[in-house]
Amino acid sequence: MIPLNTRLLSRRTMLRATGVAIGLPLLDAMLPAGLRAEEKAGKLVPRRMVLISRPLGTHAQFLFPEKAGLDYESTRYLKLLDDHRGRFTLFSGLSHPGHAHHHSAPGLFTGVAGEFIRSETDLRNTISLDILAAEQVGRETRFPSLRLGDAYSYNRKGVRVPGFGAHGGSEAMFRQLFVDGTPAEIAREVQRLREGQSILDGVRQQARDLARDLGAGDRERLDILLTSIREAEERLAQDEAWVNKPKPKVQYKTREFQQPELIERSGQWYDLVHLALQTDSTRIINLNLFSHIQPKIDGVNMGHHEASHHGQDEAKIEQLAKIEEAEYRVFNEFLAKLQGSSEGNESLLDRTMVFHGSNLGNASAHTSQNLPVILAGGGFKHAGHVLYDRQKNRPLSNLFVRMLHQMGIEVDKFGTSTGALSELKSA
Repeated sequence: MIPLNTRLLSRRTMLRATGVAIGLPLLDAMLPAGLRAEEKAGKLVPRRMVLISRPLGTHAQFLFPEKAGLDYESTRYLKLLDDHRGRFTLFSGLSHPGHAHHHSAPGLFTGVAGEFIRSETDLRNTISLDILAAEQVGRETRFPSLRLGDAYSYNRKGVRVPGFGAHGGSEAMFRQLFVDGTPAEIAREVQRLREGQSILDGVRQQARDLARDLGAGDRERLDILLTSIREAEERLAQDEAWVNKPKPKVQYKTREFQQPELIERSGQWYDLVHLALQTDSTRIINLNLFSHIQPKIDGVNMGHHEASHHGQDEAKIEQLAKIEEAEYRVFNEFLAKLQGSSEGNESLLDRTMVFHGSNLGNASAHTSQNLPVILAGGGFKHAGHVLYDRQKNRPLSNLFVRMLHQMGIEVDKFGTSTGALSELKSA
């Protein structure tokens, strides 16, 4: 046994048994003594960000209480999160200006002005919150960020960044996070990365030579390509640095769920997010929980999309409520796992901002006003329920600016922000 107060524990230390190796989270003993003192003083605090999006809003009457502050009366949905009262803030009256309809989903985490996302085919996006954060803190982990369930992530040119899809993506993600290759496979991967870097260097120079003879429009298109090449080079360089380091091993078995098993699939995504954070494999995650079809829930005989477009039909609203209760229940379990995982002198939830929301406020009316926004954990002094004007909303991007500040990323503006929310203080 290693005496933790005298020897520095390797960050790659694992618990080993026959055929099993379990990766450890970040421990005090993995830090030099001086850094441990800074940790205890709160100066060395790894901050994380998880962005969770749901595509069909939330029935507002069952979520938002009338009273602001921590002593609100729990609504039908908030009762499911009562174990975490004081660990999250629910916001009323936040939205992105000009956003509406399902096609606003790509703008949820970019905050782009509504005029730039008029339809699915008329989209001119900007950088998303997770990619901006990953640019600043991504080099500290094996994966700068993870994009799960067909998450809406965009680079600085507004080009969507691929990730692990909603269907068939969880097993691929698990392999990426926790399965090492054979020595021969690792050697081939290193060689591939080296060859890829050489090829990219050549392509970039050719593109620059070509740009001298192009018009403004073509140069802009070429600039998008060059940006993608630069990002690929950064990923290749980081991949090569990590490829020879063993991945953490965990005891967890994934499976691909059938379409009706929406809630079960969400639970597995949450489990994998928890494992990725606990092993410090990444600190930035964007998760999209697709849920349009009929889930396997007692008392529900219609698809989620149909129930959300209820037209004030009470029977449909009740079925919608059963679906959304199941979603908030599994979200509550995820928060409990983060709260139950310690890191240093805090819980993993204390160090992880968890944003849970949707691009729609009222799916039945296709409106994006008064979005259902919950921010949990992250080292904030949570305010319970922050109530803004539900007709004249505050910009949701103001919250994003505040979240970036909490990550230690100083920005004056993001998306359509007009400042940073002042109601959310650090603990």
